[in-house]
Amino acid sequence: MTSEPSPFDRLPDLCDAAEAVQSGQASAAALMEACIAAADGPASAQVYLRRFDVQARAAAAAADFAHAAGAPLPPLAGLAVSVKDLFDVAGWPTTAGSRSMDDALPATADCPAVARLRAAGAAFTGHTNLSEFAYSGVGINPHHGTPVNPVTAALNPTPRIPGGSTSGGAVSVATGAAWAALGSDTGGSIRIPAALQGLVGFKNTQRLTPLQGAVPLSSTLDTACAITRSVRDAVLLHGVLAARTPRPLARPLHALRLGVPQTLMLDGLDAEVGRAFDHVLDVLRAGGALIEDVPLPTLADLAGLQAQGGFAAAESWAWHRARLAEREGDYDPRVSQRIRRGEAIAAADYIDLLNARQRWIAQVQAEVQGFDALLSPTVPMVAPAIAPLLGSDKRFFAINGMLLRNTAVVNFLDGCALSLPCQAPGQMPVGLMVWGPAMADDAVLGVGLTIEAALASGASPAGSPARDR
Repeated sequence: MTSEPSPFDRLPDLCDAAEAVQSGQASAAALMEACIAAADGPASAQVYLRRFDVQARAAAAAADFAHAAGAPLPPLAGLAVSVKDLFDVAGWPTTAGSRSMDDALPATADCPAVARLRAAGAAFTGHTNLSEFAYSGVGINPHHGTPVNPVTAALNPTPRIPGGSTSGGAVSVATGAAWAALGSDTGGSIRIPAALQGLVGFKNTQRLTPLQGAVPLSSTLDTACAITRSVRDAVLLHGVLAARTPRPLARPLHALRLGVPQTLMLDGLDAEVGRAFDHVLDVLRAGGALIEDVPLPTLADLAGLQAQGGFAAAESWAWHRARLAEREGDYDPRVSQRIRRGEAIAAADYIDLLNARQRWIAQVQAEVQGFDALLSPTVPMVAPAIAPLLGSDKRFFAINGMLLRNTAVVNFLDGCALSLPCQAPGQMPVGLMVWGPAMADDAVLGVGLTIEAALASGASPAGSPARDR
């Protein structure tokens, strides 16, 4: 494996691009052509299910025309944003990455998340690939193929998973085909691919972004949010999607009290993940941050609460049961069998789960009170190879469960979380998850800005041994 930085490490972020367009140093049209060229490149193979090149070019040209006329530009200024194939874009069908949806008619209107991005000046480049119906953290799609993780491919020739379910969206950002990607996060589907590709993924508090006009997985857990290249980009996209003005406070490290949950989140870490996570803690302690271990025994209860399949199984069964009756042969079997788990969940069991969740949330909130944020590895592993997962259901589900283990805690908590890269240059991507309870979005983003800056100036973790756990 090379120790040289990946070519994807040197890409500018959306805020840089927007500033260049706003100041006239770059044209939106020229930047769009670069994104389209990246989308045409081999690293973007199987990323887009349908491309919106004509409309994207028109939106970029309109931004340049407005600038030439002296009109103020919206914050996204004609810049390329990809859209996960769960969200309605006017004039295009939404198929959720499934053959069973190939009869979908073109949407008559943008869904609210897309409408907010469009109003902010986004130029949509296309619908991106995903795990069918967003039902896995791996990112494999048997209908449309699986995009290869481009960041790991630049380091090691073995094709590795992109992470899911927002697989194509993450790759579009990593390769430069888009500056940001609209996606969804039900159990980690924004943060997992961000972590495995060295990107930033922010899962906001669910209630802040409307979900109408999006194909659901779990109405209780689904969150509309974005993948970006930097934390400041995440702040910008969150403000647009949530229709609010974020006020993250980037405080000095010595002003932060951060918790590290000991239950569940640190179990079975890959050596690379453990090494990178320990380095983060060293950098933060060296800067004066107060970091405390938090037992959080309540996290151990989560597996039992979701043993029957949880909200995803119950709520996806309610949405899919009629379509499954007609077109189950067009589903990925790994997806349909998980949906069918919801068939056995009685109404009383579902109501019990709703009540148990509220008790669990209250207990976790009590245990983490007083911390500015919690820190955990986003996922416990670096991106695994694709090939072994294609032919083995046992291995696929084991990897999928591990990928979702840490991130799903935040969704069940109704919380918010940021994943940002914390690996050394030239090493496999590793994500650091900064998280907290509902409506702590600004606090989490502020801590993320502080940590991102600290890691940019901190020493490399390469070669330092992982601690025993």
